[in-house]
Amino acid sequence: MNITKNISQIAKAVLINEAKAVENLTNYIDNDFEACVREIIQCKGRVVLTGIGKSAIIASKIVATLNSTGTPALFMHAADAIHGDLGMIQTNDIVICLSKSGNTPEIKVLVPLLKRRGSKLVALVSNKNSYLAQHADYVLNATIGEEACPNNLAPTTSTTAHLAMGDALAICLLELRDFSSEDFAQYHPGGALGKQLYLKVEDVISNNQLPRVKPDTLLRDVIIEISSKRLGATAVVNDASDLIGIITDGDLRRMLQKESNIATIKAADIMTRTPKTIDKTEFAVKALQMMQENSISQLVVVHGKQVAGFIHLHDLLKEGIV
Repeated sequence: MNITKNISQIAKAVLINEAKAVENLTNYIDNDFEACVREIIQCKGRVVLTGIGKSAIIASKIVATLNSTGTPALFMHAADAIHGDLGMIQTNDIVICLSKSGNTPEIKVLVPLLKRRGSKLVALVSNKNSYLAQHADYVLNATIGEEACPNNLAPTTSTTAHLAMGDALAICLLELRDFSSEDFAQYHPGGALGKQLYLKVEDVISNNQLPRVKPDTLLRDVIIEISSKRLGATAVVNDASDLIGIITDGDLRRMLQKESNIATIKAADIMTRTPKTIDKTEFAVKALQMMQENSISQLVVVHGKQVAGFIHLHDLLKEGIV
């Protein structure tokens, strides 16, 4: 053990090594890569990814990326494949096999079995002269100079390169499918990310009361309305329930600093006549953007000219969007 070594220097060397390897992959985006993408986009089955050891872990991650971006995929461990899991592969599936060397015993056993089934085989390898590459229909070349490991043994740079190539493949497929943010939301309904993509303003405001007063409402009743509805503001509406203004806690404080005789003050005297609004059909994340841009904590929600409710920053916090 040598605890005197420069930790920062070691870490930076690893990151530089891996960054250069990933950048170098741009030299390997060739005809095989393009043909592989077109084969997958026209595939009527699924994309099956397989590998052994660290390659299996990377393959599993690429499966998750493909599934979340519109390309049906599944993972099959190479060792389990030759002990029964080969049965999960269907006639129209495409198999992508990950291996740094392309010469591991499990791969050499698996490849002939895949070819016998008539499956299209894609090799994602760091050795174009390997057994796997020589028998594949398409080769995705992820050759690296050396591992970040000082002994050039532990899979580090090679697995990073394979993962990056998998991302390149997934995003190419996404682009060719014209996969939109709405499509993405269908695959990610949970968590903050999903809510940003599908949660609408009207979904959020349903739990809030709707404070509103008329232009001739006296100040005392305006204060009661704001206090009772607990949103820190009230809409001012006409007889048709159309929005004509807003009164906030801040408006009340500023008015009290200026006025001593408040008995005759009405809503119309202190309201802001051009409040910030958002339509109830907009995404909730847009409401957050508007609040941030205008340094406010609430918006009046409208539908047409009529007031539909209020959306508050706390609502977005509660939903986990902020």
